[in-house]
Amino acid sequence: MELRGFSFKTAALAAALLSSGLNAVAAPATAPKAPEGKAIRVLVVANQESVLAAQMTGRIEQIDAALGSTIRAGQVLLRFNCEAQQAQLKMANAEYYGAQRTFESKAKLQAMQSVSELEVQQAAAAAQRAKAQIELIQVQIKQCSVRAPFSGRVTKLHAKRYESVNVSQALLEVVDNGKLKVKLNVPSNWLVWLKPGAAFSINIDETGQSYAGRVVRMNGRVDTVSQSIEIEGEVVGKPVQLLPGMSGVARFAQATKP
Repeated sequence: MELRGFSFKTAALAAALLSSGLNAVAAPATAPKAPEGKAIRVLVVANQESVLAAQMTGRIEQIDAALGSTIRAGQVLLRFNCEAQQAQLKMANAEYYGAQRTFESKAKLQAMQSVSELEVQQAAAAAQRAKAQIELIQVQIKQCSVRAPFSGRVTKLHAKRYESVNVSQALLEVVDNGKLKVKLNVPSNWLVWLKPGAAFSINIDETGQSYAGRVVRMNGRVDTVSQSIEIEGEVVGKPVQLLPGMSGVARFAQATKP
């Protein structure tokens, strides 16, 4: 009897364990969720930023921008000394004037059959060359002024007034003061629920303030080593306290099942 009781109890326990295991296997899998309150490091970056370089060799005559100053699109930030180019333009204008008068004179003589058609064509070509020379020098003169490509702020000055620089030498750096972006890397298994447009909060270390953000775009590739994916978001509105280069943490709301 004791042996039979022992076997009955053992069989009952085994059946219970088997039933529990089957229930565990049959339980539906849930989508990965963002851990409540988990902080993801973020970096604030400008929407546009640029290093403005010299397009000519010359001496800097004037710098109309300072570190941190606000600039507007098209504003002249730096000027080169272009007296030589201005003199060349005057010479080119004089040459064009003479070539054009010669062409007009030969065209009149051709009407009286005093010159050949070839001479008229040569005179016309000389006038066109002189005009093209004017246009070339005008393009060079435009390079004497460095203008802001967009509205924003100056973040770095590489050159000083009266300094001589070469072509492609960095002069100054500027950043856009429009909407700011944030970059962060999140676990790749968040892709189950994280989509463009998803909202999140951003706590910036430098200001101690919290700002609203939303996902704008996602990288098309998962990093195989860290099993993370790069996310680019934007800061809602235009908080004046935020500056490119600031950093902090982002927190996503608890994810729901898809």
